[in-house]
Amino acid sequence: MFCYQCEMSTPNGCGSTGASVGVCGKDENLARLQDIMIFGLKGLAAYREHLNELEPTQTKAIDDVMSETLYFTLTNVNFNFGDHIKQLMKVGSAGVDVMDKLSNAHTAKFGIPTPVVVPQNMVQGKAILVSGHNLEMFEALLKATEGKGINVYTHSEMLPAHGYPELKKYSHLKGNVGKAWFDQVELMKRFKGTFVVNTNCIVPPKKDVDYLDRVFTYKIVGIEGGTEILNNDFSELIEKTLACEDTNMADDLTLTTGHHYKTILTLAPEILDAVQSKKISQFFVIAGCDAPGNAGNYYREMAENLPSDCVIITSSCGKFRFNDIDFGNIEGTQIPRYLDLGQCNDSNGAVEIAKAISGALNTPINDLPISIVLSWMEQKAVIILLALFSLGIKDIYLGPKPPQFVNEDIFNFLAENFNLHLTGNVKEDLDKLLIKKTV
Repeated sequence: MFCYQCEMSTPNGCGSTGASVGVCGKDENLARLQDIMIFGLKGLAAYREHLNELEPTQTKAIDDVMSETLYFTLTNVNFNFGDHIKQLMKVGSAGVDVMDKLSNAHTAKFGIPTPVVVPQNMVQGKAILVSGHNLEMFEALLKATEGKGINVYTHSEMLPAHGYPELKKYSHLKGNVGKAWFDQVELMKRFKGTFVVNTNCIVPPKKDVDYLDRVFTYKIVGIEGGTEILNNDFSELIEKTLACEDTNMADDLTLTTGHHYKTILTLAPEILDAVQSKKISQFFVIAGCDAPGNAGNYYREMAENLPSDCVIITSSCGKFRFNDIDFGNIEGTQIPRYLDLGQCNDSNGAVEIAKAISGALNTPINDLPISIVLSWMEQKAVIILLALFSLGIKDIYLGPKPPQFVNEDIFNFLAENFNLHLTGNVKEDLDKLLIKKTV
């Protein structure tokens, strides 16, 4: 353990010399569980921030959980393991609440997304590339740039914007460029316009890069040398964009997005029929964050090796590992095998789909032919995982590597109570995950 939050801490912090219990009596397990609370609150705060922009009257219950949980982590408040788990479930329940409310706020303002094929890496003229999750800012930018001779493109978690009726109606919203958030440095070597990052997921440029003057940040996002957009005043961004050289990219690729759960549920009768007639054997939720490195290729390999009667449900930037693949439809139906629910805050959609199938088949969610394989990178993934736990969802596979803030005792607890697994070899994992067919 390590802790130096109070006056009683030993020199250089409790645990710095190998002690497993702090001066206050907090042991390693409790210290790590409190760390997980803080990480969960960070992810919760990200979604709460977007909800507050759209529906500020709906954040009270979420704010109360955040305040109570921070209080819980003070020195000398609680030393009971079970109470720590209960508090983590409260944080998870708040995650369910905030994602549901944010999803409804998005669809109320921007309409319910519908599937759309998006040009990928097809850029021309004066161009702005927008990365992040903030759809309200994105709409304001589209309004401000309309008729200015500027084309607007999405990057990473902004890809799902193309599915919303009130956003895709702008003719200068042209397509998507790049993949997950961490390709920014290489991407800006090709993209000659301006780049706006409106939520976390920013890669700090090195000081000697030649594109720093073309990077704009919004609200909480900031980097040394970047230009901050204040009060939705896009005049400096527009002026800089028009002064940039034209971008010309012609990779002639496409991506598909816009499978919001409210759209998917309109296919419920056809989906249920396909399940009951065995045309669909299983659903795989392959979703989560992406991070640099080859470890994330696990998720592409899994998606590629699923039988053709399996449906892939995804969200978040982890989908960029495999969303260039044409998975086609379930044979004999018009049901796509690949369903992109949207951003990471749209992860609640997978639960809504599962609840609908559960109700229609009168089968508990954990007994449905649904397998969940998640990738995690940072704190928004932590709140999503806690949200799933709070709903009692089990048998989740998590990777591409185990979180360092979970020790053996905590993992054993999660494995025993939620049947949590760590990802390993794709072939071996699929042998366990795929439902064995009977003749």
